[in-house]
Amino acid sequence: MRFTAYERTQQGTGASRRLRDAAKVPGIVYGAGTPKMIELDHNALFFALKKEAFHSSILEMELAEKVEKVLLRDFQMHPWKQQVLHVDFQRVDETTRLRKKVPLHFSGEENSPAVKTDKCLVSHVATELEIECLAAQLPEFVAIDLSGLVKGQSLHASNLKLPAGIKAVKHGTLDPVIVSVALPRAEEEEAAAAATPVVAAPEKKGKPKKDEKQNKK
Repeated sequence: MRFTAYERTQQGTGASRRLRDAAKVPGIVYGAGTPKMIELDHNALFFALKKEAFHSSILEMELAEKVEKVLLRDFQMHPWKQQVLHVDFQRVDETTRLRKKVPLHFSGEENSPAVKTDKCLVSHVATELEIECLAAQLPEFVAIDLSGLVKGQSLHASNLKLPAGIKAVKHGTLDPVIVSVALPRAEEEEAAAAATPVVAAPEKKGKPKKDEKQNKK
């Protein structure tokens, strides 16, 4: 995807406010050289941010009649208005090694034994994954085939088959669940009922009978 940016000379809170009043967005591009202050058309950027590929792929930024490859790193939105307040980009080339969260695209679950045979419910616990790779290998998304899911199975990050050169970023020993398979509601209720211990009702004790001496009184 390609977008146009313009060099920004003025800095500070007042200058940024004037830019926003003029339907512009202040920003910065850094990495592989001197950081540059930039500005972008607000409406063009606002609609670009709605596209998945704008967040997870290498972009072409046209700046001062020169095209640079960049990656969206951060952006700030107004707390309640539909307004972009600031945006950050990073310059990249084919040798840049980076970490980036990319969306997960799931397919095939309707044909899996878990769904087709056992009528299980499949939950997408995570919708994105942090990966590490060269900038040239960065995918727009990671495709996950769920056609092999079976009843009782959970799919963890370590179970994912990623393209060559791409690996999931690990945070310590954590191995987060990506997809979980739940039993059908009827089986779930039966399993819960079977696991619940049956408690016998306490016996009702009658009132003690009065002895004969007490009756005569």
